[in-house]
Amino acid sequence: MVMIDNKAKAETLKFLCSYSGKLLPRSSDGVLRYVGGMTRVLAVDRSISYAELMVKLGEFCGFSVELRCPLPNGDLETLISVKSDEELTNLITEYDRSCPGSKIRAILFPPKSLKKISPPTSNASSIEFSPTKSVLNHDRSGSFSPPIGYKGRRCSPSRPQELLRHNHQCCGYWH
Repeated sequence: MVMIDNKAKAETLKFLCSYSGKLLPRSSDGVLRYVGGMTRVLAVDRSISYAELMVKLGEFCGFSVELRCPLPNGDLETLISVKSDEELTNLITEYDRSCPGSKIRAILFPPKSLKKISPPTSNASSIEFSPTKSVLNHDRSGSFSPPIGYKGRRCSPSRPQELLRHNHQCCGYWH
């Protein structure tokens, strides 16, 4: 039998975290429910800051998240976005007042601003690099041109720094 210290219990918050699923209406009555994904409990110290909590939630889920919670005894129709220390404190106070000792329900969403970024396409595999020769020819006008015999993409003046970085990474030197 595991003994739980009441003082330690009072200093710990538990979040019932659901992520990687969807909020969908129940077919029988239309009330929202969380479907799929994972639901796990995260225990943290009551004095945790919002920033520390977000780091723990990110580690917990494996990706950055936005934290939204229903009010105590509330449904999933109204989720409160938590984005600061003050909002986290208000949420904890509300749960302490309404449902002392209960887990705080947390629905974790990927950030809306998260965009998939594709790596740039490159013809680097078709370029022969020689550490003793410059890949770019540069003249005083600021324009860049490929070396004689180069068959890949031409470098536009807006991208010389990108090609210089690439040259450094591949060949170990700067032009």
